Amino acid sequence: MPWGELVIPQLGVGIPIKEFVSDPDTGMSVQLIRYDAGFTNVWHRHNCAHGMYVLDGVLQTHAGSFGPGSFVWFPEGMLMEHGATQDQDVTVLFITNKPFDIRYAFEDERQDEAGRDQQPAT
Repeated sequence: MPWGELVIPQLGVGIPIKEFVSDPDTGMSVQLIRYDAGFTNVWHRHNCAHGMYVLDGVLQTHAGSFGPGSFVWFPEGMLMEHGATQDQDVTVLFITNKPFDIRYAFEDERQDEAGRDQQPAT
């Protein structure tokens, strides 16, 4: 199966991906994802829970570093960051419990700033 690309417009990057399963009824999915050395998916959250099974490399997260054979679970709505180390790619099996989405903390900050500029209706 050839590698595809998951484009993340908010970061201006594409992440190598192989989509294995996407259940049309639940939105649950299983994918192979590779983060290139030095890439961190900065602070964000998902409406879906997801697990990452590390196949090779080291997955660096806000909660620590996890090597091959580690399974890391992220609950729905958790603020997180994760990616590769500076000197090595990491490949993970990525499993979601429902449709994938992503919301970056910097997007929430921009929205908060815009809201502060508005005056309440009187």
